[in-house]
Amino acid sequence: MRVHRSGTTLAGAALAALALLLPLTGPAGAAPDADARRAPARGAAHMGMGVLAHDGRGTAPSGPSVRAARTEGVDVSSHQGNVAWSTLWNSGVRWAYVKATEGTYYENTHFAQQYNGSYDVGMIRGAYHFATPDTASGAAQADYFVDNGGGWSKDGRTLPGVLDIEWNPYGATCYGKSQAGMVAWIRDFLNRYRARTGRDAVIYTATSWWTQCTGNHSGFGATNPLWVARYAATVGTLPAGWEYYTMWQYTSTGPTVGDHNHFNGDLSRVRALANG
Repeated sequence: MRVHRSGTTLAGAALAALALLLPLTGPAGAAPDADARRAPARGAAHMGMGVLAHDGRGTAPSGPSVRAARTEGVDVSSHQGNVAWSTLWNSGVRWAYVKATEGTYYENTHFAQQYNGSYDVGMIRGAYHFATPDTASGAAQADYFVDNGGGWSKDGRTLPGVLDIEWNPYGATCYGKSQAGMVAWIRDFLNRYRARTGRDAVIYTATSWWTQCTGNHSGFGATNPLWVARYAATVGTLPAGWEYYTMWQYTSTGPTVGDHNHFNGDLSRVRALANG
């Protein structure tokens, strides 16, 4: 039998207890951050992933007048895997956006199948970037986006790139930025995207997030088309600066691909946006 001195035994017990506590406490003994523990892996973010948790879900829009005035579209990312584009086309979907990048560290592993597959069945398609303003500058992320699928060509079938700016799935809602700092970051991204492609990027957001994190800034409505997220029968109040939306993500529970959208106009208007 090995014999220990009592002081050593007590010290060992204290260290063991401390080790058990450390993973559950933050700096200076702060309470555990439940949201941080539930955060997904970097790269897993996708368009609209925070809408249900923050804005909820209402009744989806319906009726012949809705279908006559709008053109159906979808948005996809790597979590959909290989997409059945012919099924979507046969259901009436005519345009699509595909996640290309996130931050300056992630490229969609299914991008080629999704981006080219939608084009091959006849859809008008484009790419989007999931912004993480706490990881790199707006200009750096715009460059990464353009360099990895987010460019634009005037072929009549390619839509301008989208800046997906919404709730942070990895941490603080507004990415640790002040409202003025967030506006500056967004402007930095948009300016670089236009310099690289000649097009003004579309802004995807939700009114509640935009109000909280930009102070409901109104300065982009004159140049950047709005893609608004709201899972309800009507689009509701738009962010300041926009008199109308260009696209509306109205549900995340579509029959083939979850995220479905209305384009505010018929197919000729979708083509017009593609042509610039």
